[in-house]
Amino acid sequence: MLFSCSAATTNWLPQVTIRHKNNRMYYFYSMGNVVIRIAGIADAELIADMSRQTFYDTFAAQNTRENMDKFMQESFSKEALMKEVGEKDNIFLLAYVGQQPLGYVRLRTNNNPPDLTGTTAMEIARIYTLKEAIGKGVGSSLMEQCISVALENNCSTVWLGVWENNDRAIAFYKKWGFEEFATHVFMLGDDAQTDLLMKKKL
Repeated sequence: MLFSCSAATTNWLPQVTIRHKNNRMYYFYSMGNVVIRIAGIADAELIADMSRQTFYDTFAAQNTRENMDKFMQESFSKEALMKEVGEKDNIFLLAYVGQQPLGYVRLRTNNNPPDLTGTTAMEIARIYTLKEAIGKGVGSSLMEQCISVALENNCSTVWLGVWENNDRAIAFYKKWGFEEFATHVFMLGDDAQTDLLMKKKL
């Protein structure tokens, strides 16, 4: 078990395959042509680069350059993102089509909001896909595996935050059964933005 939400559940999705190499454990999950594996510290630079590229591609057009630059330099630097990989109570999943990494997920259990107090919840802190992944099922494969990992770790709820103006992402989450339950402020540079908090019961 990677980490525990402590509550039991019987709703299981198909299990991932576990392989061992050089005394390290890897989880592999295949959905069509998408392969997902657990990322390790060796993947930190790749994840950081994907994070920054995806964030900029997704949000630069809707925000000022000054706020984007400030956020990327102060809160979303390559060094800070690399440090996250391997931190306690975090798990990163990388998605590939062929040999090309096209997306990743960051999951964690140590950042639940007050509204979920008493709930055995896992946060989908990030679910990012590159532009090249559009139409290849990468986002859906990552979401399905997020749910599988949460169930495997005895969580009863998964939740996430999404910018209120990110209509495409909100529609995707609703399709997967997520419902809004709260909001919180997200600082993008000097701009106080509103994120919707959404959850899905498992």
